Amino acid sequence: MKKKLFPATLAAALAAALTLASGTAGAQDAKAGSMKVAMCIGCHNIPGYQASFPEIYKVPKIAGQNARYIVTALGEYKKGERKHPSMRAIATTLSDQDMADVAAWYEQLGKGPAAPAKPAEAPPENVAKLLAQANCASCHGANYSTPIDPSYPKLAGQYADYLYAALKAYQTDHNARIGRSNPVMMGMARPFTHVEIKALAAYLSSLPGEIKTVQLDEFR
Repeated sequence: MKKKLFPATLAAALAAALTLASGTAGAQDAKAGSMKVAMCIGCHNIPGYQASFPEIYKVPKIAGQNARYIVTALGEYKKGERKHPSMRAIATTLSDQDMADVAAWYEQLGKGPAAPAKPAEAPPENVAKLLAQANCASCHGANYSTPIDPSYPKLAGQYADYLYAALKAYQTDHNARIGRSNPVMMGMARPFTHVEIKALAAYLSSLPGEIKTVQLDEFR
């Protein structure tokens, strides 16, 4: 008799499948990754740097992000499951090993104190209802910085305008130029209005987290 998969278990299973599909390399080498990030640092290592497709928003903080999530995201850009012309152009030049090494470098670049186990203050009532409806903590952790699977991102402290743009992308389907096709996130995001998504993004951005934008002394 087959066991019934509950939402969090199903989400973890899908995440694992996506990671395998992305062709994650076995061994990660952060030192090797430091020599492969020339196309990354011009956006992701400049605090407040903004992208302009499909709208203006700050490029995400990825220093300190889970390496496995970075690999998964790059794989989705490479396959076109995340539609973004610049990111796809970069991802298609990377081998599985390149992705693993770059991801390892960014994960260790942001190493610092762990985020608090739980937010110090409860979210506003309207946001609490949205978080419960989306069941965000079941995948991303009670502090939104300890996801149940490392192929999920840390959200706490991420730029609000990026989170807003990303969540809207999961609401977009059958569009050749924009959108994201992760089935779990699509199911979560679609019921919400843009006003509700903006409120969620603002709250998650306000939380203390482990991800950051690390400015380098010089470009390479």
